[in-house]
Amino acid sequence: MAEALKTDGAAFDFSATPPVAERRPFRMTTHGRVLDDPYAWLAADNWREVLRDPKKLPGDIAALIKAENAYCAQVVAPLRQLRKTLVAEMRGRIKEDDADVPDPDGPYAYYGRFREGAEHPIACRAPRDGGAETILLDGEALAKGHDFFDIGDAAHSPDHAQLAWSVDDKGSELYAIRTRALADGRDRSDVVTDTEGSIVWSADSKAFYYVRVDENHRTAQVFRHHVGADPATDRLIIEEPDGAWFVELEESRCRRFAIVSIRGHDASECWLVDLADADAPPRLVARREPKLRYDVEPHGDVLYVMNNAEGADDFRISVAPLATPERAYWRDVVPYRDGAMIVAFTVYRNYLVWMTRENSLPRIMIRDLTSGEEHAIAFEEEAYALGLDPGLEFDTDRLRFTYCSLTTPQETYDYDMKTRARVLRKRQEIPSGHDPKNYVTRRLFAPAADGETIPVTLLHRATFTPGRGGAPLLLYGYGAYGHALNARFDSDVLSLVDRGFVYALAHVRGGTEKGWRWYEDGKLERKPHTFSDFIAVAKHLVKTGYTREGAIVAQGASAGGLLMGVVANEAPQLFAGIIAGVPFVDVLHTMLRDDLPLTPPEWLEWGNPLADEEVYDRLAAYSPYDNIRAQAYPAILSIAGVTDPRVTYWEPLKWIAKLRAAMTGGGPALLHTHMGAGHSGASGRFEALEDVALEYAFALACAPRLSC
Repeated sequence: MAEALKTDGAAFDFSATPPVAERRPFRMTTHGRVLDDPYAWLAADNWREVLRDPKKLPGDIAALIKAENAYCAQVVAPLRQLRKTLVAEMRGRIKEDDADVPDPDGPYAYYGRFREGAEHPIACRAPRDGGAETILLDGEALAKGHDFFDIGDAAHSPDHAQLAWSVDDKGSELYAIRTRALADGRDRSDVVTDTEGSIVWSADSKAFYYVRVDENHRTAQVFRHHVGADPATDRLIIEEPDGAWFVELEESRCRRFAIVSIRGHDASECWLVDLADADAPPRLVARREPKLRYDVEPHGDVLYVMNNAEGADDFRISVAPLATPERAYWRDVVPYRDGAMIVAFTVYRNYLVWMTRENSLPRIMIRDLTSGEEHAIAFEEEAYALGLDPGLEFDTDRLRFTYCSLTTPQETYDYDMKTRARVLRKRQEIPSGHDPKNYVTRRLFAPAADGETIPVTLLHRATFTPGRGGAPLLLYGYGAYGHALNARFDSDVLSLVDRGFVYALAHVRGGTEKGWRWYEDGKLERKPHTFSDFIAVAKHLVKTGYTREGAIVAQGASAGGLLMGVVANEAPQLFAGIIAGVPFVDVLHTMLRDDLPLTPPEWLEWGNPLADEEVYDRLAAYSPYDNIRAQAYPAILSIAGVTDPRVTYWEPLKWIAKLRAAMTGGGPALLHTHMGAGHSGASGRFEALEDVALEYAFALACAPRLSC
């Protein structure tokens, strides 16, 4: 084990003295179980205030975070030049004056673009048939003076005369909405605060709908705001009193309705809000039922419903009369097929479009609603990613989609659904150069102990051959909430691959790469499958000669950070390093706190330890923070954000403090916390590269030199 955990001493400055977090007595008893947590004080009582103003963080906690940042900076100081080189490389792969393909809508085409050197985009439009550009929103100018700046939505009104836009300037995912008249570019004085960021205009362009966030940072209410009015007079449209449900808002493709989706982790309920009649009450589609998940799209006098009713775990698409949309009237138009999961759908005036994923490979299906004829769009690479971009118009034959793979930069196509002609509208440019033939993508299946096979997607240089001791390897994993890891092009990771790394995605249980059952087999009481799958993938990559034990750097973020914490405890000898971004590592304590933003909704994902002692024991058995032990650990780097409402800053802060106090060798254990950003880190496109460069320099420093 000692050799496997050995790190190149020249890569880190081990003379730095790590901070030592004070231990303060704290004890709680649940179901007769006693839980001592000497670092519980690091969770600020005023966390709600901190989300809105990080300067409100208590002084002793802020001092420890700053000391951790200073320690991390000193330890990685020998990597300073490498980090600069990595940032320059990654920036060199970004087309700085990039622009989206314009999206037509009525008399205009709308798009976003970047100026050269800019961190933030500008929103623009031009006459549809050609003419001068108008800048609608200058994100770069608006971001000046802000440490963090994220535009959530920028929605033009149906009459094309106004723009409603939302912005988060703290990283806490609390968006303020403003409107501006496009004739003069001036914002009005009424500002709607504490929203989720989404905007849907009324048909008459006089008002918009939005989702308000409550004091516990949960989306609970939909309001209607009349432009120019006092937000205090906004009208409540829908309210969800149960904190275990999320409220979401979007515009229907036909623009006749706002669709309000109320979601739990295993069920949903949809309402239709008439955008042309402010006095019409919201219309319920189908009342929520346990395990019933559905999404809707209106189409004339019918309603299309993607749903999992009657055991259709991988979803079907049904249709019902708009006048009677209840479940009893649903009639299948795309039947359920086990293992072929429908992941998205949309409806145009003359076409039904849906995307499926089977054995982690996607394809797009198109049906002519008049003739009933259907066909598929698919590609031939071993692993690739597709994306649907439905566009702004409903009455069109054009479908826009994107294609990429780990070796192929993203391509944007306009596809004529009538003639089946495909036109390439944009290919992602790599200014510093990129030849896909220099790289190889592979798809493997790693055996799990229970007989399952786990998909693994690999990227390496074409000159690399497995065997001969393998190569250093970055293994990325997530495995939660049904989120599937797509084989998307990531120009940043080329900086590792070009230095001899193999890059691997572990499609572990908890995602939906192999259908909904793949998700169900990695949640609640079956959550340990996620962890054992990741370890099985690592061992398979050693066995097949892609790498060797002690040469793997594992990486995951958020719920993937939980995965990192578990495998660090259970199989430290496999890994040279662990990179844990905003890691959900204090699982038991967080699930015991029903006041935190995500805890009640997440009980359906992890279980409720307040209500069930078996759940308590199950979480206690794998929660990374609670299972730190006296052993040697690989080098660990964690990244966090003070204003993160999803994984609170104190989870990684407590984790690193306890790790450092318990570990008997290995390391270092490092934490870098953004003082003015949240779950997604820095908001600028070049600023974000600093974090990536730190992570990849850390990986390069950890991994031993192997024959490649």
